[in-house]
Amino acid sequence: MDFLNPYTLQVFTFLFLNLILAISIYITLSTGQLSLGHAGFMSIGAYTASIATKSADLPLIVALILAVTITGIVALIIGYPTLRLHGLYLAIATLGFGEVVRVIMLNLEITNGALGLTGLQSIGTRLYELEKLIGLDASVLGISVSQMKALSTLIAMMLLFIVILLCQIRLDRSRVGRAFSAIRADETAARAMGINITYYKMLAYLIGSMLAGLGGGLYAHITTSITPDDFNYHRAVEILSFAVVGGSEVIIGPLFGAALLTGLPEYLRVLAEYKMIFYGTLLILVMAFRPHGLITASTFAKWKQRKSKTSGKGGL
Repeated sequence: MDFLNPYTLQVFTFLFLNLILAISIYITLSTGQLSLGHAGFMSIGAYTASIATKSADLPLIVALILAVTITGIVALIIGYPTLRLHGLYLAIATLGFGEVVRVIMLNLEITNGALGLTGLQSIGTRLYELEKLIGLDASVLGISVSQMKALSTLIAMMLLFIVILLCQIRLDRSRVGRAFSAIRADETAARAMGINITYYKMLAYLIGSMLAGLGGGLYAHITTSITPDDFNYHRAVEILSFAVVGGSEVIIGPLFGAALLTGLPEYLRVLAEYKMIFYGTLLILVMAFRPHGLITASTFAKWKQRKSKTSGKGGL
């Protein structure tokens, strides 16, 4: 079965990873904060989880929880002063933070400097060990061990994404989500309504950063090796591109952007060496013709309007 090809399964695994990162940038943008620090938080999460599993021999789930916790603490420390900035000033400050983190990782002995960390046990390997304990061997399903590991990783990532997405939908519909929307729409009006701007901005920044840290920890144990260059400026632009291309007004926007930017390079493999040029060109086109992204709140409004007209004509 071609679908069970380990490479194909890995592509879909990275798709779900990018979908999680898309939700992380969506949460940050939901209060109107243009942050370019997600690559830095990914780096913190990746190295924390990797050191925890490689050096301390902790279980992966514990390592991921530790990665999210450490990332959250750093986000609290960094977020309080930087969130006083707005617009491009905030973007530049958070981008600088990401580069500072990268340089620190380059110079720490525990991170192995520019060589990074290698030989990490993959998520698939850990899951396969658990599956064998319950008698679920690859031979039982008639597939190879590598296929079994890749399939287990994909299923785990898909389930994790579904849980995170459901939590995000619930958050959007809650009092907190409505406060986020009010701040993004008009910060002055939201403050006049009694909304604690600082608290909710910090909350959105914290949740988005912790999700990025989780994404970093997952990335490290999918690829089984990381270097500081995996989390450079290009990674920050890539994550932001999910929301810029897809749109940041509704949750489906960044998810669509992540799916598009993950899938297209696989179909246009001749452009692999020109990936960032491709991203840049796509961003320019979107900004020129769809400045709010390909999918916006008005997109659904128009769709519902057309659907109601169609239903009305059908009734006649």
